[in-house]
Amino acid sequence: MTTLFYPHPHSLLLLLPVFLIAQTSQSNNISNHNCPSYNCGEITISYPFWRIDNESTTQFCGYEGFGINCSTIGDRSIPEITLNGDSFYVWRILPEYRSVILADLDVSFLPPVPDSCPRLQHGIDLETLPFYFTTSNTNLSFHFNCTGCPSLATEIRIPCFESNQRKSCVHILSTTTQEEVDWSEYICSDEVVTTVISREYMLLDISTKLGEILERGFELEWSRMDDCEKCEGSRGQCGHSNKTGFICFCSDGTVSRGDCKGSKTDLPKKLAISFGSAVFGILLMCVVFYIWRRRQNKRRSYGSSYRSRNISSFTSSMTDPEKNGAYHGVQIFKYRELEKATNYFDSRNELGDGGFGTVYEGKLKDGRVVAVKRLYENNYKRVEQFMNEVGILAHLRHRNLVSLYGCTTHHSRELLLVYEYISNGTVADHLHGEKSSPGSLKWTTRMSIAVETASALVYLHASDVVHRDVKTNNILLDNSFTVKVADFGLSRLFPNNVTHVSTAPQGTPGYVDPEYHECYQLTNKSDVYSFGVVLVELISSKPAVDITRHRHEINLSSMALSKIQNDALHELVDPHLGYDTDNEIRKMISAVAELAFQCLQNDRDSRPSMDEVLECLVGVQNGMSSNKHNMLDGTSDDAVLLNHSHDMSPDSVAVAWSTSTLSTSSG
Repeated sequence: MTTLFYPHPHSLLLLLPVFLIAQTSQSNNISNHNCPSYNCGEITISYPFWRIDNESTTQFCGYEGFGINCSTIGDRSIPEITLNGDSFYVWRILPEYRSVILADLDVSFLPPVPDSCPRLQHGIDLETLPFYFTTSNTNLSFHFNCTGCPSLATEIRIPCFESNQRKSCVHILSTTTQEEVDWSEYICSDEVVTTVISREYMLLDISTKLGEILERGFELEWSRMDDCEKCEGSRGQCGHSNKTGFICFCSDGTVSRGDCKGSKTDLPKKLAISFGSAVFGILLMCVVFYIWRRRQNKRRSYGSSYRSRNISSFTSSMTDPEKNGAYHGVQIFKYRELEKATNYFDSRNELGDGGFGTVYEGKLKDGRVVAVKRLYENNYKRVEQFMNEVGILAHLRHRNLVSLYGCTTHHSRELLLVYEYISNGTVADHLHGEKSSPGSLKWTTRMSIAVETASALVYLHASDVVHRDVKTNNILLDNSFTVKVADFGLSRLFPNNVTHVSTAPQGTPGYVDPEYHECYQLTNKSDVYSFGVVLVELISSKPAVDITRHRHEINLSSMALSKIQNDALHELVDPHLGYDTDNEIRKMISAVAELAFQCLQNDRDSRPSMDEVLECLVGVQNGMSSNKHNMLDGTSDDAVLLNHSHDMSPDSVAVAWSTSTLSTSSG
């Protein structure tokens, strides 16, 4: 016979203030159901931003100055915001970081005037707006048509800005350099200061990519407006009316000129909700306590080890960060929200799977389409460690990395990661998968894919993150064929001190560093090896592993090394790329093949770093100017190596390649 256990009445009275406090704190959170949301292009316009339309000319819900005009240029919807008279394209809105990425609208979308330079945007006056620049930006000071450049400024070649053989100079504008750079000895015709994202200007050549650097814009953060503090503190949302000025939209549908505490229906509603929540909470506690007591009685018969493991699990569940909406700076999604978004992980929504888990397409309540990765169970770290690592990965931002929005713990039962959704499939799909067709992926597009992927890996390595699973299935493409690298750093979420190496997902067959099987460690140079396989896939359109090929060529890396060493590159190259008909493409493919050869060296020390790989690829893409990248002319060391590599060992090629790289960089 089962005996019901009821808590003491006094304990229930003690719990009542807890639920009242919880309800009160919940009421202080900002509710977003009053202000409507709109989709414009690739972004969602939601509070505190608002869409400029006919209705908003008299009244709007959102921050003043945060109006976004959704215009149309060609067949594209363009979200546009105006700051003190200047128009900017809204690249992204990141509500979880309270930041927005903007770019000069003229640079981004208006057709260029022939023989003109990209317009440099002058400094933005933010004193009257609740925006401020983030630390991810850099101010660059350009000086044009100068008689010379000071030692602390860098001379650059921007042909469209130069005349009469004068020079152009640029330097990072900060308090230190402003004091030290002396321009008294030089005369310049013009000076312009502009703001760009630091990483973009560091990775791209300003001389040839100025327009692209400006197009990628800069980042601003926003703060709460003064008038909104009381309104949002009472669960309202700020707005503006031409008749009354500032207004507050309350959760009960009323509008106030101050806050929502004076709403006629607000107080009774709060009391009713608080009382109902308290009663429901007390009943729920009784049920939970009863269930917990029964489970505790059952566990006594299972031994101390099982009991201790469940105590640890129960402690984790009691501190579940799902209840707070954020943890260590990471957005926490409700498990049930993601369950519904993916139609309960319906197999028809499955996008793919890998060594870490299965990915599903989902649609959140706010309309965003996301990719939900369902990690395989029982092999990830403790919840707290897991959240710390997710926090690190979520703050990595690069235009060629898939954005990690957050995760859910669901009381440590199952861990899910939420990413932005990329709709155009993977590079593998376009090379030899369901989206592939002969000649559909041009060589110029493949070069861009290689450069952008390398750029993302350079950023990860600079952030002390090793990808550990670089492959064409983890390189996604958006509708404009811009690269989005996925699954970066996921190995950080798994324990390092595993007793059996096979329990930790490390790489994919065909891409794994050969030295991994000797030391069981993956490093930055392991990513370089895997990227070498990706380069060969881009050249050949062949999969990394194919058991239908000859047994010595099942691994694409082995096939590539053999073909290059035996001067048979033409047998490896996709015949639809123009290798036999276009001399320029032939030179570029040969240079990329030689670079892949260096990346695929068995000895890690013989491989280049990702910085060197990116520098080489950018040189190939830009036409291999003789000053910095002399790899394609008839006298270059690497051209000779490529033509005669079958007479040399891989180690001797690596030594010569390193010497060539050093000589070009020092020159």
